[in-house]
Amino acid sequence: MSTAKEPLPRSRRQGPGVRRDAARVSAVLFVCLFAGQAGAIALSPVLVEVARDLDVSTATAGQLRTVAGLAAGITALALGRLGARVPLGRQLLVGSSLLALGSLASAAAPSFGWLAAAQIPVGAGIAILTTAGTLAAAEWVPAERRASTLSWVLIGQPAAWIVGMPLLGAAGERSWRYTWLVLPLATALVAAVGVAVAGRGRGSKASTAPPGMRAAFEAAGVRRWLWAEVLANSAWAGTLVYAGVLFVESYGASSAAAGGLLAVGAGAYVSGNLAFRRRIGREPMRLLVRLSALLAVATALFGAFRPALPVSVALFSIAAFAAGGRTLTSSTFGLSVAPDVRQAAMAMRAASMQFGYFTGSFAAGAALGAGGYPALGVTIGALFASSSIVLCRSTVRSDDAAAALPLRRKVPLISESVVGRR
Repeated sequence: MSTAKEPLPRSRRQGPGVRRDAARVSAVLFVCLFAGQAGAIALSPVLVEVARDLDVSTATAGQLRTVAGLAAGITALALGRLGARVPLGRQLLVGSSLLALGSLASAAAPSFGWLAAAQIPVGAGIAILTTAGTLAAAEWVPAERRASTLSWVLIGQPAAWIVGMPLLGAAGERSWRYTWLVLPLATALVAAVGVAVAGRGRGSKASTAPPGMRAAFEAAGVRRWLWAEVLANSAWAGTLVYAGVLFVESYGASSAAAGGLLAVGAGAYVSGNLAFRRRIGREPMRLLVRLSALLAVATALFGAFRPALPVSVALFSIAAFAAGGRTLTSSTFGLSVAPDVRQAAMAMRAASMQFGYFTGSFAAGAALGAGGYPALGVTIGALFASSSIVLCRSTVRSDDAAAALPLRRKVPLISESVVGRR
């Protein structure tokens, strides 16, 4: 609540100029997250073709995302320790360059082993673009514009599905190698140019405070939130890696058709982001519990119940809608913790996302190899259900802790600077 002594917000002092600057920042960071997601989904509609061309099983080919996830998770943790010393603009330039390098190496890989090695710079680039891009949404705009900026920036990821999946599927009709050139490489170069322009004049460092990972881990609700993120991101990664394969192998869809169907899910993801934008300040932990439970049911049915293609597309779209709302709610929670631990919390959250790809690809691939798509659905659903249970316990404990602490020591779950000013 504003008082007479409170300084006027920057957006009211400077008017349209600040809004235009925030719009430019949103556009550049949108492209950064678009490029990062492009690297993550490059193999999704052509995984079957990769397996056939390189003479490995589909489950084995799916482990390529496991390699990228492991590299990305390690990189995200390193950013949590070293990121405060490196300007965000420079981090984004490095991330774009690594993604471009990995995309070229992937397109030229002569064997499965070389393709796996090429996923290391791809994963590192994805982690840097995602972590630094999300932090920049808070650091490069006034506090009162963070919520809207973050929402638009996060849409960059599903936008990569909508634009990229049909494009990747069409390119995959000729060769899966072209998929790395037409989307991840091209968007990484565009992101690098945009960051080089927009990053000028921004803060020289991501933060002047030490990362404080231990302090962040001890903040109210943060520890269980991070564990829940590992579980939920593992489940969603497994869904994304094998959804296209399910459409191809269960219904005989072509690579182009699979890409289009995944793009339908991306549209549902965007709808979820927009639908939950106005609800992120209302008990975010409880909202995350409900969304995780909905995802558990939808993904379990997606793998186990496959009577017809429209039914599978509908179930995937329901899951994507819930995932869009969950991602926005979770990201806003991370940016709303106390400023002195915000960077560390977001770095650990980014690491949980990337390690989620590692564990999710491995768990989903193992389930698929052992019991087919029903086992895949049960495994993914169980991961989402576990995330919901962890968050449910966190809701009770964080409420009790907030009631017990003196007011001056409480850590707000959602701050007015993130969701209060519109």
